[in-house]
Amino acid sequence: MAALAYLQGACLLLSGAWAVVHIESFQKVTGPKTDLWLVKTVGLLLVAIGGGLILAATTRQFGPGIVCIAMGSAAALLAIEMVYVLKRVISRIYLVDAAIEAGFLAWWAVCLLAA
Repeated sequence: MAALAYLQGACLLLSGAWAVVHIESFQKVTGPKTDLWLVKTVGLLLVAIGGGLILAATTRQFGPGIVCIAMGSAAALLAIEMVYVLKRVISRIYLVDAAIEAGFLAWWAVCLLAA
C-alpha cells in the first residue's frame, strides 16, 4: 500500500500545486476557467490530501480513514471529470486524469481484497 499511497499522493500534490503556483500554464493545458479562486481552492485541497497520503506512505499507517480519503478523493475526481467532460463543460484532457483516478481506485480495491 505504501507505493500506491505515495504515488497517488504525489500526483495529487503536484497537480494541486500546479493550479495554485502557475494558473496560466494550468489553464493552457486544461482550458480556461471562470472562477480562479475555486480552482486554487481545489488545488490546495488536493495538496492537503496528497500530503496526507505521502505521510501515510512514509509512516506506513493505513487506517480506514486514510483508505477512505484515498478512495473517496479518487472516486470524487473520477465522477466529476466524467460528468463534466460529457456535458462539455471541461476539456477532454480531464479524461486522462479520470483514467488515472480509476486506476488508483482499482489498485486500492486490490490492496483491500488482498489484506
